[in-house]
Amino acid sequence: MSDTFSKVLKHLPDFEQMNSSSDCICLKLGRRLSTLLNQDLDSKHCLDLYRNHEGKYSKSNSLLLLLTFFIIAGQRSSSLLTDTGIFPTLAQILKGNPRCAIKAAQVIAEIAKNEEMKKPCIDAGLVLALVPLLESTDQEMLLHAGRAIGRICYENSDLQEQLVEAGVITSLVRILTDYPDSEPLVHVNLLALCNLANLDALKVQMVEAGVHEALSEILLRLQGSSQAEDMCSVKAASNLIVSLLLGDESMQKMFANGCGIIYQKVGTWLASNHPQLQLTGALAVANFARNDGNCVRMVQLGVVLQLLDLLEQHVDNGDVSVQHAALSALRNLAIPVANKVQMLEEGVAERIQMLLRSEMAPVQFKLLGTLRMLIDGQADTAEMLGQDPLLINRLVQWCNAQEHAGVRGEANRLLASLLRHSRSQEVVKAIQQAQGVKHLVSMTTSEHVIMQNEALIALAIASAIHLEVIKDSLKESRLVQSLHKLLQDECTGPEVKYNSMGLLCSLLNSGDLKQEVEEDNIKETLEKLCSHSNANVVKQAVMTLQILRDESQNTGFVSP
Repeated sequence: MSDTFSKVLKHLPDFEQMNSSSDCICLKLGRRLSTLLNQDLDSKHCLDLYRNHEGKYSKSNSLLLLLTFFIIAGQRSSSLLTDTGIFPTLAQILKGNPRCAIKAAQVIAEIAKNEEMKKPCIDAGLVLALVPLLESTDQEMLLHAGRAIGRICYENSDLQEQLVEAGVITSLVRILTDYPDSEPLVHVNLLALCNLANLDALKVQMVEAGVHEALSEILLRLQGSSQAEDMCSVKAASNLIVSLLLGDESMQKMFANGCGIIYQKVGTWLASNHPQLQLTGALAVANFARNDGNCVRMVQLGVVLQLLDLLEQHVDNGDVSVQHAALSALRNLAIPVANKVQMLEEGVAERIQMLLRSEMAPVQFKLLGTLRMLIDGQADTAEMLGQDPLLINRLVQWCNAQEHAGVRGEANRLLASLLRHSRSQEVVKAIQQAQGVKHLVSMTTSEHVIMQNEALIALAIASAIHLEVIKDSLKESRLVQSLHKLLQDECTGPEVKYNSMGLLCSLLNSGDLKQEVEEDNIKETLEKLCSHSNANVVKQAVMTLQILRDESQNTGFVSP
């Protein structure tokens, strides 16, 4: 193949001296190449590509035409191109032949589509040779240079850092600002910036260079367009904004205590009728809400009601991505204790329950997590929600969601949280009536330690305040036997063992359950735990044994 290429190179002077029209030169060159490669080349396509390139062809131009035909003919030419040493030639053309640089950049952009060709491009220094071309005022030059740089540097962090050091970010921002009406240029530059935004250190530099401001202007200009290419640019700009927000330092610079340009636009995006802008606004809030200070400030600025209004637009047949993002934002905002009260006063708990009828698992998952975060430490709200039959029945239904483990887990956790934070007999009754107790018992054997402990504490509270109501469900669910296995298992962590014994103490207040404890010979297991390596486990084991051994009437044991 290399010999074939060399033969074609020898014919370049002949083609160069031809007096035929540009179309004829392209056609003959294409046919010659087709013959040598034993491939069929689409001559009409070649003519269409080069119809506007009339005039005399220098050797460099002929070579560039030839290379382009190789690329059109197929990627069979990748190893051949490397062997010919053509990459240093392309670098020389970029640096010393302005007349041919545009075509050279175009060829490099096409070559770089082939993954195998990226390293030869890098080794030949083509990337750094392309960077100065970004200062051109020729839009075609900017387009091909931008494409070539973006393709070669894709997912190459070392090269991306070199580009930044060479000042490429400033050049890309300038192009976005100077040529806002050139959709191809805007799109290519957005993709290039997206590639650079993968590294946190570069995110900060991009924000300092004003990338986010340029992106905001793009969204403002294109938000009303229904053209496919404009919608692609809106999506790319939106994705880049979210990418910049993923870095902690860049996110904080963009927030600027609620005065940053992106946060200032959030309200407009949330209230727009454009799903992509709505999604960008919700994701922006969710990412800004990664620290308590920002959360408190945003709640003060009124973002909660804007998110709730957005959610209401998407209740029926709405955009799942928007719902998911808005709920993520609300959940993060609810983390600071100071925010919970205000958010509850603004009706968040009641209004987001409209999403209980959603059949989309991602929405269900985020809804449950948001509600759980809201009731954390809020006894009144937990008691109110814990007596809502619609909510409790839906939770119990989702506890059976075999097709989505995340929804099932969050439903169980919310059920446990309602008991833990309300400490209400009425909530115990409501959960028992909905047949939810058995799910909490199953949760004690979860593979996740945090869920085990949450279930054990919730059941201990329920048993302490209303054992009479739930004792039959506990027996049917074989809770005593499950607790014994947890205490026997050497793999069970100290905290789970401790909480298991705490629940066991509450169960001893029922004669039937106490009898099960005795019949299962848990006493022997407790005696072994008295020599456990963890001091808290030992202390709890000793106390539980004392209660179990005490046969006096003052122990508090009652008959069923």
